[in-house]
Amino acid sequence: MLGTADALATIAVKDIEAARKFYRETLGLKSLPSEESEVLSFKSGNSVILVYKSQYAGTNRATAATWIVDSGLEEVVKTLKTKGVVFEHYDMPDTTRKGDIHIAGKTRVAWLKDPDGNILSLVSSQ
Repeated sequence: MLGTADALATIAVKDIEAARKFYRETLGLKSLPSEESEVLSFKSGNSVILVYKSQYAGTNRATAATWIVDSGLEEVVKTLKTKGVVFEHYDMPDTTRKGDIHIAGKTRVAWLKDPDGNILSLVSSQ
């Protein structure tokens, strides 16, 4: 039924202007036109990230959105660090960490948070 429909990530934030700056300037996503003042849309590859104002922002303790960056994960992490991004570190079974990148077999993951504490991840399986 939904197998051919596109999906998008929907992320709640408290401060729409801080989110606009983070997603556009820090992460480098392209803003899409929006007719609503408390809703932002960003283009990311072939996907859309919808960011909206909510009193429940930052309450999700799991990953809200993931970017697949198979080539150049280390470079993306390095670039984001120069923009002030702090990466999260988690202790997980069968996982090691090299700097800010967690490694489990062929999968490499780096986690970060947006200004409202939403958890975002960067994943490579190469």
